[in-house]
Amino acid sequence: MNQLNALAGGLFILTIFGIAAVRQVIGCLRLFVIQSVLLAASACILGYAYASPHLFAVAGITIAAKALLIPWLLYHVLSHVIHERREITQALNIATSLLIATGLTIFAYFIVHPLLIEGSTAFIKINLPVGMAGLLLGGYVITVRREALPQLLGILTMENGAFFAGISIAPNLPLIAELAAAFDVLIIALVMGLLARKIQKRVGTTLVGEMARLREE
Repeated sequence: MNQLNALAGGLFILTIFGIAAVRQVIGCLRLFVIQSVLLAASACILGYAYASPHLFAVAGITIAAKALLIPWLLYHVLSHVIHERREITQALNIATSLLIATGLTIFAYFIVHPLLIEGSTAFIKINLPVGMAGLLLGGYVITVRREALPQLLGILTMENGAFFAGISIAPNLPLIAELAAAFDVLIIALVMGLLARKIQKRVGTTLVGEMARLREE
């Protein structure tokens, strides 16, 4: 089970690397779906190991909200122009972006290492560093991307990272908290999607920097 969870964690980080580097907006959205499925897979693995029905519920909520509903909402709310065109407006080139992402991942492991006390389970030793890396890399995606949708995916990635760590630390978190968090994420995704569509219709782009022009109009 540890090997499967480690595999899910490694692939989880790779999806964030992809979101930071992929040039096509729809590709970023697909990687987020895969990332959410991997989060659900880790929750299922831990749920089986801990015999925790709460973690199986987390997996179900994650699949329903993040792998299905949020991508569906974003795909239908945003213009097809946004989905189909290549996103060339990013702060750094791909090679530099991936190099920095690698450095942040290593840094995340250094941050978490002092927190891994003796007696920590193997799942915590996997999920906590991966979750911290998800938080840092999600924040990095927000800074390196200039388009509204990839920045939104950076926010959602940070939330996924927090959950990836949280399911190992608090496997019996009350279900109501999971439902509340999922609802909040849905609202954020819908509002950001509508905002991106508004920007695109007004100024012909989803560059966040163009919001100044939208305000002037």
